[in-house]
Amino acid sequence: MSLCGMILVRHVTIGHVSNLYPFITDFGIILVIGALGYFIKPKNQFKYFFSFVCLFCLMEIVNCVYYVFYTSFASFGELASVSQAETVTGSIMEKMSFAYLVYIAFPIIFYYVHRKLSSSSYYIFMSKIEKGKKMALFTLVCGIVFVIISFACATKTDYSRLSKQWNRNYIVERFGLILYQCNDLFQTLRPKFSSLFGYEDARIIFDNYFSNEDNSKYKENNKFTGILKDKNIIFVHMESIQDFVMDLEFNGVEIAPNIKRLANEGMYFSNFYPQVSTGTSSDTEFTLLTSLMPASSGIVFVSYYNRNYITIPKLLNNEDYYTFSMHGNLVSMWNRAKAHPSLGYQHLFFEESFDYTEDDVINLGINDKLFFEEAIPILENIEQENNNYMGTIITLSNHSPFTFIDKYGEVDFSQTIIKSDEKTGITSELITNYLDGTAVGNYLTSVHYADDALGEFIDYINNSPAFDDTIFVFYGDHDAKLSRKELNYLYNYNPEDGSTYTAEDEEYTLYDTFAHDLNKKTPLIIWTKNKSLKYTFTGEVDYYMGMIDVAPTILNMFGLQNPYALGHDIFNIRDNNIVAFPNGNFVTNMLYYNNSIGEYKVINENTIIDENYISEKKKYVENLLDVSNSIIVYDLLSVKENK
Repeated sequence: MSLCGMILVRHVTIGHVSNLYPFITDFGIILVIGALGYFIKPKNQFKYFFSFVCLFCLMEIVNCVYYVFYTSFASFGELASVSQAETVTGSIMEKMSFAYLVYIAFPIIFYYVHRKLSSSSYYIFMSKIEKGKKMALFTLVCGIVFVIISFACATKTDYSRLSKQWNRNYIVERFGLILYQCNDLFQTLRPKFSSLFGYEDARIIFDNYFSNEDNSKYKENNKFTGILKDKNIIFVHMESIQDFVMDLEFNGVEIAPNIKRLANEGMYFSNFYPQVSTGTSSDTEFTLLTSLMPASSGIVFVSYYNRNYITIPKLLNNEDYYTFSMHGNLVSMWNRAKAHPSLGYQHLFFEESFDYTEDDVINLGINDKLFFEEAIPILENIEQENNNYMGTIITLSNHSPFTFIDKYGEVDFSQTIIKSDEKTGITSELITNYLDGTAVGNYLTSVHYADDALGEFIDYINNSPAFDDTIFVFYGDHDAKLSRKELNYLYNYNPEDGSTYTAEDEEYTLYDTFAHDLNKKTPLIIWTKNKSLKYTFTGEVDYYMGMIDVAPTILNMFGLQNPYALGHDIFNIRDNNIVAFPNGNFVTNMLYYNNSIGEYKVINENTIIDENYISEKKKYVENLLDVSNSIIVYDLLSVKENK
C-alpha cells in the first residue's frame, strides 16, 4: 500500500512512473522498515506498521499539495515556517483537492484488514508459527539488496544532485520520495552541526569561486557608475505581477495600463526573471538585497535570517542613509520582524502603522489603494527628516488566492462570436465570458485592481512636492503560481465551443512546459520624476537578467559594490549573462535549459548550440548554487569579516 502511494505521488506530480529506479529504492526502504516489525510480537505488529502507513500517507498528501503550490517537493527546513501558514491559508486551501483523499484510503484499508484479522484466529496462529528473527533477516537483506542495486546504477550526476539537494524533482524522479525525504532531513540537520559536517568543503568552494578571475571580470565601471550618488531610492515590490499582463486588453480595457505607462516612461527590463524557491516573496526580498540565491533547503528568512549578509540597506546605512521597509501585512509574516532588521532596515512600517478597518482588508491585509494613500504622508515625512533614504514598499492585494472579486472591481472578458448556420445561412450572435470565474480570469481581475492602485500611487508621487531626488524601482516578485493548464486556457480558448485549441488547429499557440517557464518573467522598471535623470532612465533593456543581478546593477549606480555578490551589473555583463534558478534550470540569450529532464529550448534561432555550451553553463549554475548555499548555511561572510 505504501509503495502504491509513492507511485501515485510521482504520477500526479512529475508524471514519470515508468522509471524503475525510484520504484526499486522505495520498495527497498519499505522492506527495511518492514523487516524491523518482525521483532515485535504478531499481535502488536499492527501498531508499528500502521504508524508507518499513516506517516507515508501524510508524506504523500503534504508533497502533493506542496507540489501544486511550488512545483517542488516539501522540505523539513520549511516546517519552521508553518507559523506563516495562518495568513496564507486561503492560498493553500485553493490548491487542495478531494483527489488527495485517495491516499487516506490506504491506512483505512489497512486498519479494516487488521480488524478482520483480529476477529479471527490469525494473530494467535501466526504467533505460533512465525519465526521473527529469521523473517526479519531475510526481509532486511532483500530490502538492502534493492537499495544497493539502485545506488549501484546511479551516475555521478545522480550522487551530486542527491548530496546538493537543490534539484528536488530530479531526486524524487531518480531515488523516490522516501529517500528524498530522508536525505532532506539530513540536509536540514547538517547546518546545526556545521563544525562536523561540510564546513571545510563549503569554505573551499567559497574561496575557489571568489579567486576565479572569470567570476570578477564584469565588475568594471560603466556609464551608470555613481549616477545615483546622494539620491534616494524606493523599491516597490509588486506582488505576483507577471510581465505578460502588460500586453493584455479586453474590450478596449487594458489589464495593466499603469505598469505599462511606467515601462514606457522609465527604463524597462523586458527579460527579467525572479529566482524564487519555496520562500516566494521572502526569497525575492533576500535575493534582491544580497545578490545571493535562496537556500537549497529551508527558507532564509526563517532558518538563516541571523547570518551576516552584505546588503543594499547595510551599504547605504554606511553612507548615512535612513533605511526602512513598509508592508500592509503582519510583521511576523515570513519572520520579517527579525529578518528585515538583520538585512539592514532601520525602521519597519507594517500593519500596526496604518489606520484601517476590516472592510479595508483584501486577502492578507490592507488593500493596496488605502495602503498607498496612507504611505504617502509617511514617505513625505521620511524625506523631510532625512538627507537621504532607501526603502522597500511591499504591495499585497494581488496575493493568491485571487478570489476577492467583489472588492477587485469588474473586468469585462466577454467576446461576441458571429456564428452562421451552414444549412440555413442564418447568422446569430454568441456572447461568451470564458474567463469569468476561472483561475486566470480571477488573477487578471486582481492584477487590474493592483495596477489601478499603483496608478493612484504614481499620481500621488507626481503631485507631491517631494521625491524630486528619488528613484523608484518597480519589480514583480514572482509569478502568479498559475498552472500551465490554467494559462493555456488563456492562450488557446476556442470561443465557439468552449474547448481549447490543439496543435491541429490553425489558431493554436504552443504553450508547452518551456513556454510556461519562460512566461514567468516579471516587470523590472527604473522610474523617476527627476527632470534630469528621467532622460537617463528610459528605454527598453532586453538583456536576460535575474533578481540576483539587481543589487550589483543598482549599487554601481551609487558608486558602491558588494564584493561577494553572485549576480552582475547587467550593463557590464550584457548578453553574456546566465540566469540560474534554484532547481538548476537556467536561461541565457541563447536558450532555456530544463535541468530535470536535460532538455532545452532554443531562444535565438540564429545560433547553433553545441554540447560544450550546455555543459559549461550547467557547471557554472551548479557552482553558483553551491557557493550561495555555502555562504548562507555556514555563515561564511561572518567568518570572512572576522578574519
